[in-house]
Amino acid sequence: MPRPPIDDGVVLLTGASSGIGLELARLLAPRARVLALVARRKARLDALRDELARSAPRCKVLVLPADLSDRASTDAMLEALCREAPEVDVLINNAGFGDMDLFELADWPKTEQMLRLNIDALLYLTHRVLGGMVARRRGGVLNVSSGAGMAFFPGFAAYIGTKHFVTGFTEALRLDLSGTGVVVSQLCPGPVATEFEAVAGNFTGMSPPGIVELSAAACARQALRGFDRGRALIVPGALMWLVMWVAERTPRWVRRLVLAPFARALRHKRLSSKKPA
Repeated sequence: MPRPPIDDGVVLLTGASSGIGLELARLLAPRARVLALVARRKARLDALRDELARSAPRCKVLVLPADLSDRASTDAMLEALCREAPEVDVLINNAGFGDMDLFELADWPKTEQMLRLNIDALLYLTHRVLGGMVARRRGGVLNVSSGAGMAFFPGFAAYIGTKHFVTGFTEALRLDLSGTGVVVSQLCPGPVATEFEAVAGNFTGMSPPGIVELSAAACARQALRGFDRGRALIVPGALMWLVMWVAERTPRWVRRLVLAPFARALRHKRLSSKKPA
């Protein structure tokens, strides 16, 4: 089996300042030659670089603060990366966020930013680095999608749409690159203990059941294990894998029927809440 492209490679990791991205960085640094960390919060990236310098001194850690929802900021980041490491071996598109609301009441600027980050930035970065991988016949792309990319449920219409895009794009891209030596995988986790809920604006007061929620560290470990093995789809957590397996085999009309009462309850909760429209 060929050596995974992470090992002694140049890895570009987005959304590295917290959650799954933070834990991925901790696992990548001992293996990569260069690890480029991208996020908006420079102070967090600086702290992470200092931590990794102690735990993995062999790895060159680059801090590249950028707002990936802004093309100019993204291009400036890529130019800075190119000066330090012209060839990217592995791209991990982890940056993204969600928004919980009834779609007609959702804040449009936030929705638009989510579309730019979850879809446009992922496509653009992949397009920018993929040609070199194909030319070298070695490399990899790991896209962080979501269990939402294989399902549907109320309260997250736009977010679910972005993750369905990522799932479909990744599957098709993997086929496009068959035989090129470039591996393409997607991570589709269920609930993970991160900042997702706080950013999404959970107005229900409820959280996912602890039995299905993974830690960010466990999710990151399983993500890289699956990527190293060249798996197309990585669903961390045995219980979540079972839930998604059953959901995929349940007719859509049944899922709509089951979810309809929850959707009506969610609408009632939202309209009676104090969350601004």
